Amino acid sequence: MSHSSEKGLLYGLEARIAPLPAFIAALQHVLASMVGIITPPLIIGGVLGLQAWVPYLISMSLLVSGLGTFLQARRIGGIGAGMICLQGTSFAFLGIILSTGLMLKAQGASPQQMLAMIFGCNLAAALVPIVVSRCMGVLHKILTPVVTGTVITLIGISLIKVSMTDWAGGNHAADFGAPANLALGALTLLVIVALNRSRLRWARLVAVVAGIGVGCAVAAITGHAAFKSVAEVPWLALPGFFHFGFAFSWSLCLPIALVSLISVIEAVGDLTANCMISQQPISGESFERRLRGGIMADGVSCILAAVFSAFPNTTFAQNNGVIQMTGVASRYVGMVIGLLLALLGLFPVIGAVVQQIPPPVLGGATLVMFGSVVAAGIRVMTQRPLGRREMLIIAIAFGVGLGVEAVPDALKQLPPMIANLFGHAVTTGGVLAMVLNLLLPGEERPVTVPQGETQG
Repeated sequence: MSHSSEKGLLYGLEARIAPLPAFIAALQHVLASMVGIITPPLIIGGVLGLQAWVPYLISMSLLVSGLGTFLQARRIGGIGAGMICLQGTSFAFLGIILSTGLMLKAQGASPQQMLAMIFGCNLAAALVPIVVSRCMGVLHKILTPVVTGTVITLIGISLIKVSMTDWAGGNHAADFGAPANLALGALTLLVIVALNRSRLRWARLVAVVAGIGVGCAVAAITGHAAFKSVAEVPWLALPGFFHFGFAFSWSLCLPIALVSLISVIEAVGDLTANCMISQQPISGESFERRLRGGIMADGVSCILAAVFSAFPNTTFAQNNGVIQMTGVASRYVGMVIGLLLALLGLFPVIGAVVQQIPPPVLGGATLVMFGSVVAAGIRVMTQRPLGRREMLIIAIAFGVGLGVEAVPDALKQLPPMIANLFGHAVTTGGVLAMVLNLLLPGEERPVTVPQGETQG
């Protein structure tokens, strides 16, 4: 077994890891991302009346996430970051896909016609990150540490809201905020923290899985877990190319393409945080090569998603927190994660079992991971001293970004496409940080005059 000599990591980026610890480390990533991957198809299916197709959409989302994750870790022909970059269904596209589907539904389109148009437009929009990845050298000059650090921190803060909602019982729970839910999440968190701080290598490695296991056991004993039968869930789901057909419209594609461009900013932030947590350079040619490969792989994942009838993919931020918690950054674990997710997609009954983890348990487990994302963002922002200009950029980006997410009605008078696009902290804050970084002039550094000389 190869161990990492890198400080703070059990297994470094290129460390070979034995099958059993690799499986356990990979399982924790899968558990952390499962809900995020399957939630968008659940929401889209419910709003657009696609309930009959939801099991298939979930299976394909898991399959494509697995293929994309394997590609990111394996890095084939320069495509992929060569790190644990878990690919999952992007929430950024949720609003624009729902508005597109509802418009098509109002025009009398059938469920198959709606999905054919959505996936056709998604396929064209997937070319955006591929094109952008070819000019990352120029883009990287725009995405300075202040910009990327701001985006990473906003991503973490947005994810913490999801964790707290789960911890309290989950959306629309009748017992939302009940003391029993809070206690269950706290117990899960306590187990994870206790094992993570242990000096035993295996204790740290299994911390998240053990915490979720203890939480589920206590939930079952106390009657706070509603486990359902999975007898009616199909055992096998075979993928097919363009399962619902293919259609395309430029007018519907352009808004989706714009979201694709904005999601690149988020992906750059995630990849930067991943490099930092994995103890890799966050500047120089090596870093830019990882960014190019990672963004290119994001685009390829989105192409695979459109072809196999899944919604657009992106690099998941929460899995950076898992790397930090477990100390396992080995990219070989990323390949195992990809295989596990692909298997879950092919065998939906397994996903149905994992889906039944009680929300308070999941919330307690993910809170510390998402908090780690916030901490990584702060580290990126503060790697250089912050002057008045940088503080102003951060203040405006955070103020407006978090403001529109806290008060979404502030944008309700705007066109629906604009409101959906800029109703999230990450997109609004990220775009503002980038624009301000370009427009605000840099501060002149004071000239130091050697002692005994005067300025002429």
